Order: sequence, then C-alpha cells, then structure tokens
Amino acid sequence: MRATSEGATRRLGLRLGGSWLGLVPFFAFALLFLFLPILYLATGAFQNAAGEFTLANFAELATPNLRAAYSLSVRLSLVSAALGTITGVLLGYAVILGGLPRWVRPVFMTFSGVASNFAGIPLAFAFIATLGRIGLLTMVLRDVFGFNLYGAGFNLFSFWGVALTYLYFQMPLMLLIVAPALDGLKTEWREAAEILGASRRQYWLRVALPILMPSILGCFLLLFANAFGTLATVYALTGSRFAVVPIVLYQQIQGNVLYNPNLGYALAVGMVVIMAVSNTIYLVLRTRAERWRT
Repeated sequence: MRATSEGATRRLGLRLGGSWLGLVPFFAFALLFLFLPILYLATGAFQNAAGEFTLANFAELATPNLRAAYSLSVRLSLVSAALGTITGVLLGYAVILGGLPRWVRPVFMTFSGVASNFAGIPLAFAFIATLGRIGLLTMVLRDVFGFNLYGAGFNLFSFWGVALTYLYFQMPLMLLIVAPALDGLKTEWREAAEILGASRRQYWLRVALPILMPSILGCFLLLFANAFGTLATVYALTGSRFAVVPIVLYQQIQGNVLYNPNLGYALAVGMVVIMAVSNTIYLVLRTRAERWRT
C-alpha cells in the first residue's frame, strides 16, 4: 500500500513538473523582453553619457517640450480610449444583446480579432488612401456630393484625425474585451427587474450599467494604455511633426540631432510608470467585475 502511494506521488510530481516545464518559454520571454529591458532602462535613466549617476534626465522631463509631449500623449490616449469605449460598448450591445441573426456575432468577433491588431504603416496608408486630401472618400464627397471635407475643417493629420485613426483598432479591441461582461448579464436579473415593475431604461440604468461599470472602466484603461504606447501608426501618419512621447523617445535614442539615449531611457521609464498605474487599476477593476460572473 505504501509503495502504491509513493508511486502515485511520484507520478503526480512528474505531471506537475511537466506542467511547470510548459511555462518555461513564457517566463523566458518575459525575462528577456520585459523585466531585463525595464531594468536596463531604469539603470540608464539614472546615468549620464559618462555612466555617472545623475538625476538630470528626470529633471529634464519637466521642461516645456517634454511636458507638452506627455500632455499630448495623455490627451490623445484619453480621447481615443473614450471613443473606443463608447463605440465598442454600443457595438457589443448590438452584436451580443441586440437580437441580430446568429451569424453576425462570429463575423464581428473574427473581424475584431484582426482589426484590433491592424496598426502601424498599413493602417496609416489605408486612412491616407481613404481620408487623405486626395483619398477615395474625400474625392467621392467632393465630386459626387459637393462636400469639401477639408474645407469644412477636417484634417486627417491633426489631433482628431489621429484619434479617428486610433479608433480603427480601439473599437474592435473594446468589443473583444467587453464581450464576456455583456455575456455575464444574467436573464434572471432582467426578469426580476421587470417583475418589480422596472422599465427597460430603469433596468439598464440601475442594474446592468452598475454591474458593467467596473468592466467598462477597466477596458477604458486598457485602451488608454494601448494608445499611449502606439508609435508606428502616428509616426507613419504624421512623421515627426506630431510630438507624442513615443516619437520624442525614438528621436532621443535613434535621432541624429536630438540624440540623448539616457534622456530617452528616462522618457521610457515615465511611460512604464504611467502604463503600470493604468494596468494595475485595470486589474483591480477586473477583479471587482469578475465577482458578478460566479
């Protein structure tokens, strides 16, 4: 009996060992491409070109140009995250709870999985070809409908133009991450509200939205972090004229004129702090939201 027990324990240990072995690639990638780079950035941010300890790099973050870069990045991320959250929730309601044909949901979810990862130069080119000054939609509006889009004040290469471009991947990402929360709304809650005399509007304002709000706010923060770290899309769309933090950081590390790697490391550490705070609050809100799924 004792030998049987020892054999079972040994087999269990081997299974657990095999399970932990499957996590090795993840931990290796996390160590090589997340933790070690962050440690390298943090070390370089407190050094000057000679390798000596200094706080000058962080003090320089308070200069007007760098404050303006952070302000622009935060405002752009907030606006694009807000637009993505609102449109994503409305899209999610229509697709998941709107009573549309059953084939609509898998089509939209599949497309969202692709669109949420479609960014960078291809996305910028697509918007330029569609909404640029001689883009397809711009020309159709002008020649067919007599409406001059740019004459009315629109500019794809402005703040709102970039925010609109971000919306292409922010809205489908919102749909993907808010879908489980919408699926978690139980039919019993709506039926109970109706039995107690609540209208559809009262049910959404007093029951559904309070339950969904932690998930919605958490998704908003995730979209904010997603937009804050975007470089390729805005750089391909506007070049270096739109001085968000990732572009300024790129100029400090790779540029010929503004070359100052240690200042770039300090900029990156500032971005890491903002992203870490945003993601931490997201995890707290997600934990709060998950209690309704039990």
